[in-house]
Amino acid sequence: MKTNKSGCYLIAQERNRQEAEEGWSPAHDDAHDSSELAKAGAYYALPSNWRDALKKYLEPHGYELWPWDAEWFKPTYPNRIRELAKAGALIAAEIDRLQRLNGNDT
Repeated sequence: MKTNKSGCYLIAQERNRQEAEEGWSPAHDDAHDSSELAKAGAYYALPSNWRDALKKYLEPHGYELWPWDAEWFKPTYPNRIRELAKAGALIAAEIDRLQRLNGNDT
């Protein structure tokens, strides 16, 4: 019998993977002080056809949507759940970064 894992579980699992396999530590995340983590999370959260449309219309006018070099964007289309887990993990990393910056946990 197949059991589905909750979205929160998948996001936490992805964040743990990012830290263990990619080596993204809190110190590394803290260096991204221009909302790059949030921007990347938002980009992964967009459906692929929206990403394509936004690139087509915005990038020629100087609006870069993905905050890092293209090699770091690793879409998993058509696996939306995987892309949303990546998005959530990046958003969680940005929340953690801001909490460290502000010295609070709320």
